[in-house]
Amino acid sequence: MAVQVIDDTAFTSVLANNAQVVVKYYADWCGSCKLFAPKYKGLSNEAEFTNVTFVEVNAEYSPAARQAGGVSNLPFIATFRNGRLVEGIATSRVEAAREALTRLQS
Repeated sequence: MAVQVIDDTAFTSVLANNAQVVVKYYADWCGSCKLFAPKYKGLSNEAEFTNVTFVEVNAEYSPAARQAGGVSNLPFIATFRNGRLVEGIATSRVEAAREALTRLQS
């Protein structure tokens, strides 16, 4: 599944129209974010996560989305179920992101 790049304008709509959403927050200057990007894309293509909507948000330009996810550091992963924050973690580890996705689906 493709990863959608969204901003504050689309953020609320994406949460309202998708039951399970995972958001990767990043910044253009963040080296760890760049290294994590292909791993995140790989997760979006895994069969077990086909019912999850994967999005990316540039944390510098989307303050409302950043606040909704409780972003504390970058890269940051936040999971949402039915528009509500389930959890957020600052990580560049694919294993940690996979565990958050698994918890989202349980």
